Amino acid sequence: MALQIILNLIIAFVWMFLNNAWNSVSFASGYLIGLLFMFVFRRFFQTDFYLQKLWAILYLLQLFLKELMLSNIAVIRQILRPKLNIRPGIFALTTDLKNDWEITTLACLISLTPGTLTLEVSMDQRTLYIHAMDIHDAEVLVEQIKGTFEKAIKEVTR
Repeated sequence: MALQIILNLIIAFVWMFLNNAWNSVSFASGYLIGLLFMFVFRRFFQTDFYLQKLWAILYLLQLFLKELMLSNIAVIRQILRPKLNIRPGIFALTTDLKNDWEITTLACLISLTPGTLTLEVSMDQRTLYIHAMDIHDAEVLVEQIKGTFEKAIKEVTR
């Protein structure tokens, strides 16, 4: 992926040299022409087209920000109620993620979301133990995490 980005930047600078124009418009047009060339010749690269990974990263960021806002609203609702109506608890999430980077990212995203906290990762790195502020059904929470964060992390890393 890094090779593709560097190659795209080189194409953009060569375009600026050929046009003898040193401005952002010339660079942007060269970058877009480089993207077009990279897309046409993507089968000659060993890795996937880097724009696909970039979209996956942006999707993961957007997903995290959405979950962050929704969980903030849920926590604020609980705080502002006169009587607490929560059922805190700990549940286990068995993950399909394989390498350390993927598991760490999932654990961090869960911990950064208000109302949840990753307590521990098992020795075999297949199970995460998560504390949640309000658990109605642990299976629903597991499926929600697997369907959102875990799926998006897989798209970024694989």
